[in-house]
Formats: sequence, structure tokens, C-alpha cells
Amino acid sequence: MHDRLRAQWREREGRDPMPGAAVLDAQSTRSSAQGGTSGYDAAKKTRGRKRHVLVDTLGSILAVSVTTASVQDRDGAHPVMANGMKKYAEISTVFVDEGYAGRCAQTIHQQHDILRPRSYAIQPMAVGRWCTQGQEDLFTRRPDANGFIVLPKRWVVERTHAWIEKARRLEMHHDRRVEVSEAWVWLAAGRQLLNRLTRLA
Repeated sequence: MHDRLRAQWREREGRDPMPGAAVLDAQSTRSSAQGGTSGYDAAKKTRGRKRHVLVDTLGSILAVSVTTASVQDRDGAHPVMANGMKKYAEISTVFVDEGYAGRCAQTIHQQHDILRPRSYAIQPMAVGRWCTQGQEDLFTRRPDANGFIVLPKRWVVERTHAWIEKARRLEMHHDRRVEVSEAWVWLAAGRQLLNRLTRLA
């Protein structure tokens, strides 16, 4: 159902129903006392679970995976990328941040024929993209830029995180099984797409 709604929304926005580019990111959120297994994300100082999401350039979810918050972004990238590429083999560009560099990028390249990311930003705010050979540069950050910069494409997934957390059930993980947590993400995203389509019909 969600796939059909997303395809309709992409067509409404003048896009191809099948995405050719995606954005990958992860977000740590708290778990309640009855929320099942959890871990501690030292970087975000959060105990709970982590949502790894792959979205298209409109912010619609293509794949989601929920793990304990202690799982590194680069380790959680593989299952969500595998799920996304299995359904959307047309994807040739994936926008990422520096958390997915190194061995993670090598593995993604080997498994999905997407090149390793090229880094454009000054450390420690490096960003990059995975792409197929011969594509134009869609994602650059000026080397003289300082401080927080809203980067094209990458900000889309941050907006998706905010959309997801509007659902009360997703502000905190209450479910023991991660499969249930993933299902709630799909339900929230599907409801949002349905609201858009009916509002603009």
C-alpha cells in the first residue's frame, strides 16, 4: 500500500514513480521501560533504539530498519540498503554523511555497484554521495563554508525524521519487537502520503 501511495505522490510531483536517488540516515530515539531491547548511543547520549531510513529525494520512505541505539550507523546501513536496493534497483545515487565512510562504503559498492562516496566538506563535517560512474556532481559543499550549512538533498531525510516523530506512537519506542516498531513507521508514513493525496485531489 505504501509503495502505491508513494508512486502516486511522485507522479503528482512530476517525478518518475521509481526513484533514481535516495538519502540514507539514522536517528536514535528513547525506549520506554517496556520497550524491549535497547542500547546506548554515546554520540547522541540516548538510550533506546535507532531507526535507519532510506528515503527518496521527496522524503518518502523507501526502506526502514530498527536496531538498538548502540548499533553504529555504518553497521545498520547494510540491511536497510539491501532492502531498498532489492525493491528499487534503479537507484544510482545515495546521499550520505561521514558516518558511512570507510569499509561501509566499500561494502555498499561491492554489493550494489554504487561507487564509494567522495567527500566534499571540511572535516569533521564531511558529506558525500554514492553514485554510479559518469554522473554529474549533484552535491557539493563550498570548501570555504563555515558552521552549519543546509546541504541540498541531505536535509530531506532530516525532515522525514521530524515527520515521523509527529506520530505520538513514534516519539518513544514502546514495543518489544523491532518489527512492530518498523511497522509503525510504515503506517505513519502511509497516513501522511494518504493525507497529501486526498487533500490535493
